[in-house]
Amino acid sequence: MAVHVSPLRMYFGVFLALMVFTAITYAVALYDLGPLNNIVALGIAAIKASLVVYFFMHVKDATKMTGVVILAAIFWLAILVLMTGSDFYYRGAIGVPGK
Repeated sequence: MAVHVSPLRMYFGVFLALMVFTAITYAVALYDLGPLNNIVALGIAAIKASLVVYFFMHVKDATKMTGVVILAAIFWLAILVLMTGSDFYYRGAIGVPGK
């Protein structure tokens, strides 16, 4: 197995990007975007998590199978989030008295 050595400049660049996204998250939190506040915050958090996984966890240097496993995990998470969201959305649709 070959050892991949990443340049220090790359780590500082990713760290700077994470700090910029943290500042953007803070700046967006100061404005009332209504229901979009959570969506924007989660979008920025997903970008930051992707940077951490790709660079700091060395997925960019890993095998193709690692990418397949990560995509499968993201797909499974999406299924869980969609099913939970549909349950929450249709909670009152049945019309059971007292619920």
